[in-house]
Amino acid sequence: MSLENWILYVILPIMAISMVLITVRVLRGPSLMDRVVALDLLVIVSIGGLSAYAVLHNQPVMIDISLVLALIAFLSSVGFATYHMRSKKDKDRFDLH
Repeated sequence: MSLENWILYVILPIMAISMVLITVRVLRGPSLMDRVVALDLLVIVSIGGLSAYAVLHNQPVMIDISLVLALIAFLSSVGFATYHMRSKKDKDRFDLH
């Protein structure tokens, strides 16, 4: 089995199934943190899909797009974590009990 067949018949279907499951978690997540983590995981799986596409069709520009997407996902995760920590400190500060 060649690399192209491996990507087409094994990796991409697994990624598609995982994207569906992650989307369900994003939509039904019990808390905001679960949804954010699921959204971050969705971006990571998308990066894997773009990378597989780049290897399959010999498109090196898709690797660059994947890197930019990874950077944006990292910065958004750090930003959300900072927001969450600050909001938790504010909640603790105003909570009298």
